Amino acid sequence: MRAYLPAYELRAPGTLSEAVSMLAAEPGTWRPFAGGTDLMVQLESGALPEGRYLGLWKIGELRGIRQTGDVVEIGALTTYSEILASDLLHRDYSLLGHAARETGGVATQNRGTIGGNIANASPAADTPPALLVYDAELELISVRGTRRVPYDAFHLGYKKMDLVPGELIACIRLPKRAPGWREHYRKVGTRKAQAISKVCLAAVGRMNDGQISDTRIALGSVSPIVVRCVQTENTLRGRRPGAETIAAACDALLREISPIDDIRSTADYRLQVSKNLLTDFLMRLH
Repeated sequence: MRAYLPAYELRAPGTLSEAVSMLAAEPGTWRPFAGGTDLMVQLESGALPEGRYLGLWKIGELRGIRQTGDVVEIGALTTYSEILASDLLHRDYSLLGHAARETGGVATQNRGTIGGNIANASPAADTPPALLVYDAELELISVRGTRRVPYDAFHLGYKKMDLVPGELIACIRLPKRAPGWREHYRKVGTRKAQAISKVCLAAVGRMNDGQISDTRIALGSVSPIVVRCVQTENTLRGRRPGAETIAAACDALLREISPIDDIRSTADYRLQVSKNLLTDFLMRLH
């Protein structure tokens, strides 16, 4: 069943001020979207709710990658292709490039945006695990001004976000990173390319005198939201990589994730793969 196009209205403001003003003037009326990669799939299948849509693609203020002091800002409309082409991100935040490369084909990477990936709020999204391990912060904007939210507090539940009516994601802020972190990203899907993840892991770790001094571990597709595994990180801190440490970390991990059976996989498979991915990361810390 295909959608009935006259049932939809589309506006495409050219400035950020115009966009937030439209959202404020008619609360709950306009549904903003960025690149539209998921929206067009829903439209073609007849699953897109009828109504009024606000296309943000023309708003140049929401684009770009820039460094300001000790923070790198990524505009919400920055595409996956732009992330892949950024020398700054490749050097200091390489997991974002890994995630962008795993997101669809070239057409999707040219049109899909990091802000849209966040706002779509899928627990299987590719970039959120990387953002969690980088301690990202979101800058949200509305006619009331801007506010900042730690990314690990933004997703409140399945498709629920700390995004009040009238707000848009303006940019993603990444704090400066100290040297010495080892990074790991792995996505497991039905096939090697253009697949929705069954499990996705992003992790970074630091060693000091043979011990794990700090880690950040995040997984997707194993919970109603992408999850930062703080208990697992605490279990690892101060321990030497090895069989006992890996076993303890895997036990902690299983208490933090809650995968389900769905059309793509089973809960048991996701549990085992999650342990395997964590083990692979810890083995690489040696």
